[in-house]
Amino acid sequence: MADTGKQTIGFIGLGIMGRPMSGHLIDAGYPLIVHDMVRASVKEVVAKGAKEAQSSAEVAAGADIVITMLPDSPDVEAVYLGPKGVLEGAKPGTILVDMSTISPTSAKKVAQAAEAKGCPMLDAPVSGGDVGAKNATLSIMVGGSQGVFGKLVPVFEKMGKPTLCGSSGAGQVVKACNQILVAVTLVGMGEALVLGSKAGVDPAVVVKVLSGGLARCGVLENRGMRVTKRDFAPGFRSRFHYKDLNIIQDAAKAFGCSLPASALAHELFGAMQVNGWGELDHSGVVKVIEMLSNAEVKSPEA
Repeated sequence: MADTGKQTIGFIGLGIMGRPMSGHLIDAGYPLIVHDMVRASVKEVVAKGAKEAQSSAEVAAGADIVITMLPDSPDVEAVYLGPKGVLEGAKPGTILVDMSTISPTSAKKVAQAAEAKGCPMLDAPVSGGDVGAKNATLSIMVGGSQGVFGKLVPVFEKMGKPTLCGSSGAGQVVKACNQILVAVTLVGMGEALVLGSKAGVDPAVVVKVLSGGLARCGVLENRGMRVTKRDFAPGFRSRFHYKDLNIIQDAAKAFGCSLPASALAHELFGAMQVNGWGELDHSGVVKVIEMLSNAEVKSPEA
């Protein structure tokens, strides 16, 4: 990698979200060191100019900033705290940023271990799905110190719009709030499309009309027409949203909140997993509503 004068960034986790996010950093001129268990993903990013590392520790040893984008809390804890993990290789002063969606408890646990090593850490989960990742329009919800956040703003802005939400763990709390609203809205959209379709109205018309009124929202904009076309290719896999809803249920108990709509969404997304639809996009929750209604969202003439 050529010397650009910019800080070297380590990026661990090159899935549906991580690949385009890391690509934006390469395009912005940041030297990147990457690692992922999936060889094809690594090769794709290396072809754009990144350098490959053989472990998370090796990534951290060669980076000024380490960013992780991983599936779940156990993955994050293993990558940071486990053998050949980030904290094994990181030098004091290395800034660590976890952009995964995990429990606030895990976020604080890893941040405390990082601070003990002399590495400041931010939790910075994102919203916007694959579309936001590809277009660098992610909403980035950050927890941590103002000073560290300020240093990372130029990096975050290459991937989306960052907002400091509070101290360590606050980013994950706001992300949980986000996932409540997305899940409940997906369920509502599914119900609307099933009702309209079963009553003989073209679901594409339903999406068009609702998108012009008070019901308009990002879920309708990004997923509405895809559902009418039976396109459930994953932008955000339902099993990951189900994982987030488990986090939300745990948070509700921890903070003493009653979240009835979230509980319903949790059960519907759970039904997706039982039926083998975990790899489908989270908009596929409509399939559970279709099953309950003995219906399918489709155009009247189809």
